[in-house]
Formats: sequence, C-alpha cells, structure tokens
Amino acid sequence: MNQQPLKNVIDQDNEIASRRRFLKQIACGSLLAMGGSGIAAATVRDIIHPGGKYGHGRTYGMSHTQPINSDFRAFRSRLFTRDHKAGSFYSTAHKTLSFEHAHTGDKLKLTYFERGRYVKGALQEINYLLRDYHTDDIHPIDTALLDQLFDLKQTLGINKPFHIVSGYRSPFTNAQLRKHSHGVAEHSFHMQGRAIDIRVEGLHAKTIKNAALTMARGGVGYYPQNDFVHLDTGDIRNW
Repeated sequence: MNQQPLKNVIDQDNEIASRRRFLKQIACGSLLAMGGSGIAAATVRDIIHPGGKYGHGRTYGMSHTQPINSDFRAFRSRLFTRDHKAGSFYSTAHKTLSFEHAHTGDKLKLTYFERGRYVKGALQEINYLLRDYHTDDIHPIDTALLDQLFDLKQTLGINKPFHIVSGYRSPFTNAQLRKHSHGVAEHSFHMQGRAIDIRVEGLHAKTIKNAALTMARGGVGYYPQNDFVHLDTGDIRNW
C-alpha cells in the first residue's frame, strides 16, 4: 500500500493543528492583556476555518461561550487574515483618523486602511473634506501624509480629531495667499495634496511639533502665533 498520500494528510493535519495552537496562544495572550471579566471568561476555539465560502482574504474569527464586551469584538475583527496566494498569515492593521475642518465645519471619522489595503471610498471622503474650501477644488491626498497623521496620533497617544487649518490648495488659492503672506511657498506641497496644517484641541502646538519631530518624517513647520503645525511628505526638515 502506498503510504505517501496518508503521510501528506497527516502532515497537513499537523500543520493546521500547529497553526491553531499558535493562534490560540496569541489570542489568549491578547485577551489577558485587555482584561475584563467578560473577556477573561471567554473561551477561544476554532480560530482557523480552512476553506469555506469566504474565499480570498477572509477574516479568521473566534467563538465564545458567553457575551463579551466591545473591546474583544474589536480585537476579534482585527485578528488575522490569510493571503491565499502566499499561503501565509499576517496581522490586519486598521488605521483610523478623525478630522474637523476649522473653516467648513465638516467632521469625519473613518478607517482609511484595513487588511493591508487603503480603502478607496474612505480616501475619497478624506479628499473631499480636505478640499480647497475657497474654490471647492478636490485633489487626491497623499496616503503617506495620512499615515504620517496616523503615526502622529499614535505618538501623541490621542483619539481626538485633527482640526484642519489648511489641506489641499489650488494653484489659484496658493497664489492669492502669497500676496498676503511671505510664509506661503510658491511651490507649496499643499498644491500636491502632500501637506496639511493642523491643531489638536487641548494640546499646545509646540507639543504637536515636538511629537512630529521625533518621527523624523517629512517637513514640520511650527507656527505658534497662529497655533498650528504644518506637516508634509517632503524631505526631512523643520522650521
């Protein structure tokens, strides 16, 4: 009798069991770290579900024996996805930002990046909120700038919205502003969707500036008289 097919089945079962043990250890460790009686009482099982109807890029979930709180649900939704082409697992990163526009009053809070991809609809909403409010011109905002803002939020340890002083500027608006201020660059990154001027309620602009400088990413401008900080995705520099 040919033993090779049987060996392949055993090896495959061992691989699945090994992955299940690995993911259970991660899940249990994360649950303990989050704490809470509902989470502590939850049992984790069937984390890996091979095959099924979900197909490419499905999220691997968990089941539980009793109601659990929203922190655990958020953790569960972020746990793991599988790249079927590569046959590997990776942690899903959810990046969320909140904005309030100082001039239009527009407010927005959304996840713009998840499961290893930028969310097209979310980017379009951000492009609209950060439009040139003088002309209503809309321009794509550099995703590297959004990541810079997300990392700044993490560095500051805040969940507050960024108050927008200036996002995208059309060439017309930039030229008009230059007539009234020497601080507006002729070839401003604002015209490319690669710069943003921000405030955060309850934080001094200097605190924001110092946090941004520790990241060593792009340009950081400090305007204490107007209480805002400029960020862009150009070369590393500050003023």
